Amino acid sequence: MGKTPIKRPAELEYTPQNCHAREMLVRIGDKWSVYVIHLLDEAGTLRFNELRSQVEGISQRMLTVTLRGMERDGLVIRKVYPEVPPRVEYSLTSLGKTLRQLVRGLVDWSGAHLAEVDAARAAYDARRRQQKKTARLAAPAVPLRRATGSLAR
Repeated sequence: MGKTPIKRPAELEYTPQNCHAREMLVRIGDKWSVYVIHLLDEAGTLRFNELRSQVEGISQRMLTVTLRGMERDGLVIRKVYPEVPPRVEYSLTSLGKTLRQLVRGLVDWSGAHLAEVDAARAAYDARRRQQKKTARLAAPAVPLRRATGSLAR
């Protein structure tokens, strides 16, 4: 008896019209893009190093990759000023601004449900610890070998 495959929503099925839908979901669903959209929404315009200092845990390379992808997708504008050293600023495009409400909703939801998530994590971790403890106690004893290589009796 085989499992029935889970039917994906029509918008996630591959068609010539939506072949890039998955790419966009990956872009706006990754942890760094959402964070950058949130920060640019709050600040309006930020320089690269200002963004980097505010996105805890991101490397310079990952921020560069994220911003390049967001620029390519039309979500951010990169403005370079002809100065020494060059000054580079990032801001949301009008397309990027359309994501603000969605990102705000995610941030608001996260804040409103943090206590519930923490409680669920603690309960899960406790169950896992108990399962591991039970599994160790129920494991059959392995016979010890003597120095001669024969099984202990």
